[in-house]
Amino acid sequence: MRLTTKGRYAVTAMLDLALHSSKGPVSLSDISERQGISLSYLEQLFSKLRKKALVISVRGPGGGYRLSRSNDDIYVAQIVDAVNESVDATGCKGRSDCQSGHTCLTHHLWCDLSDQIHDFLSQISLEQLVRRNDVRQVAERQNLESRPLGFDSSKISAAILD
Repeated sequence: MRLTTKGRYAVTAMLDLALHSSKGPVSLSDISERQGISLSYLEQLFSKLRKKALVISVRGPGGGYRLSRSNDDIYVAQIVDAVNESVDATGCKGRSDCQSGHTCLTHHLWCDLSDQIHDFLSQISLEQLVRRNDVRQVAERQNLESRPLGFDSSKISAAILD
C-alpha cells in the first residue's frame, strides 16, 4: 500500500485545522509552521480541499480556513479522495496490466486490500482523531514549540484546544 505525501499532508493539515478552529479561521502559515509543510504545498492542497467543499476560505484580516462542516462529519477517506490520492496496494496502480499487460494472479487480492483500507479510512472522522489523547499531546507540544518568544507557557495548558 502506498499513501503518498500528498494524502498524508492533507490529512495532517485538516487535523491541525480541526484542532485549532475553535478560535476562528486558521491561517495556512500557522499550519505550515506547526506541521513543517511548505506554505506553497498547503496552498495547492487547500485549493483541492476547497473545491471538494471540505474547507471554506475566509478573506481579510484574521482570515484563513475553517472546516465546512463539523469534525464528526469529515472522514479521512474524504480528505484523501479530495486531493486525488488513491490508496492502492496493487503494483499496477489498478490498471490490471501487472503481468506483461495482463492481470496477475494476485491482482484482485491487492484490489480487495485497497478497498478494505479505503473502507477503514471512511470510518475515521476528524472528531475521532481530535479526541485521541496521543493526538492532543502532540498538538500541545507543537503549540508550545510554535509560540513566539516572550510567551508565558505556564498559561498554555488551560488555553490549548479549548
